[in-house]
Amino acid sequence: MPRHILAFDLGAESGRAIVGSFDGRRLVLDVVHRFRNGPVRLLNHWNWDVLRLFEEMKEGCRLAAAKCGKIESLGVDTWGVDFALLGRGDVLLGNPRHYRDPHTEGMMEAAFRRVPRETVFHQTGIQFMRFNSLFQLLALQRDRSPLLDAAEHMLFMPDLFHFWFSGTRCNEYTDASTSQMLDPVARTWALPLLEAFQLPRKILGTLVQPGARLGTLFAPIAQETGLPESLPIIAPATHDTAAAVAAVPAGSGTWCYLSSGTWSLIGVELDRPIIDERSLNYNFTNEAGVGGTTRFLKNVMGLWLVQECRRTWEREGKTYGYDELARLAEQAAPCSALVDPDDASFMLPEHMPRALQEFCHRSGQSLPNEPGAVVRCALDSLALKYRWVLDRLEELTGKRIEVIHIVGGGSQNRLLNQLTADACGRPVLAGPVEATALGNTLTQMLGLGLIHSLAEGREIVRQSCQVEAYQPRQSDIWQPAYERFLRLLPTT
Repeated sequence: MPRHILAFDLGAESGRAIVGSFDGRRLVLDVVHRFRNGPVRLLNHWNWDVLRLFEEMKEGCRLAAAKCGKIESLGVDTWGVDFALLGRGDVLLGNPRHYRDPHTEGMMEAAFRRVPRETVFHQTGIQFMRFNSLFQLLALQRDRSPLLDAAEHMLFMPDLFHFWFSGTRCNEYTDASTSQMLDPVARTWALPLLEAFQLPRKILGTLVQPGARLGTLFAPIAQETGLPESLPIIAPATHDTAAAVAAVPAGSGTWCYLSSGTWSLIGVELDRPIIDERSLNYNFTNEAGVGGTTRFLKNVMGLWLVQECRRTWEREGKTYGYDELARLAEQAAPCSALVDPDDASFMLPEHMPRALQEFCHRSGQSLPNEPGAVVRCALDSLALKYRWVLDRLEELTGKRIEVIHIVGGGSQNRLLNQLTADACGRPVLAGPVEATALGNTLTQMLGLGLIHSLAEGREIVRQSCQVEAYQPRQSDIWQPAYERFLRLLPTT
């Protein structure tokens, strides 16, 4: 009989309750509940609606129990950096902030006036982004938030949901590693850094590794959902990218992963972090993976550019499906207009198509006006940014990357997959789409003892999922386009 594992995978746009059924050789996923996610604007701030999300997760538990009967374990993965603060009696203090909330604007520069940028990087090895947890806490400190004074515990988003399911408070390592508050060499909290910033140490919890058993299902939740109180709550790789990387169906050879979705995360799996002047200069990051590995990678803005264009057009009464936008983009002129996907103007624009056009205007390019041209501008620019990251990865690791594995929801964008192969001059293997849910399930299986290594889990993925291959096409447009693209990037 198959063994059923319940994985909750929450992304920036949606959440899913997914049952993974393992027959000893193959793993089959079944989405039993899907629900929307996204920021809620209150006054001038963006927040996560965590109470509604938890209600949706309980509904997923009910549906999984009704459909599958016995569930072996439950675990949650989400995006990184964001957190909840708990006060006395474990009361939730306010609504957790959304990482795009503007309260951290200017916070990095203010932080570096207190502690040099080089010191922060050498203690944490993490890419500088204004929404990292460190800068969110410093923004609360700057604003003299009473929440920070009242806080007794800081739980990252998956930690919060695990606490509400099990009653156990802890910080799972892969998600905590995105905070810019961990020492990736000592594998502990970077306490000297926190002391330098005068941030409270008491809010930091016990660090646990992927696969750790956190306890069993809280009795009231069992009564509400029909799942047993004896159900183990297991921390998977709770950071969604760590889970996705765990499910990359790679074999031998030198490869990189590209976890493609709202964000694009491009990197390699290493035995130890790379923390030196070059990785600081290129703003790369060393995050934790499964089995003691390091995810050495770069964050790129990703398909957020297209998602926000689509939402903007929908508000204006023009509704496009993603397949239709891809078709229109394929018909548009290639590499006609390019942008730096990571330009700050694209973080939270009021009108994404206009923001893309304004970047082109500032850089002296022709403006993409039609939807197809706007989307083609975004996709060509992403493919070229992937090439830039690939070049830096090879430089920093001293190894040539032979193949690019694209996983996650963005792997369904066949045009972007082909453009990536063309721009990078490397074969692309796309899939699985549900890499994050697979990685969540696999790390729960590690905790249950159903499998015994990351390599064994990846073999299960290879047996369970199909991938689509894209070969680079020869074209004389990409090198001139890349040279133009490089001139658009800020001076390092």
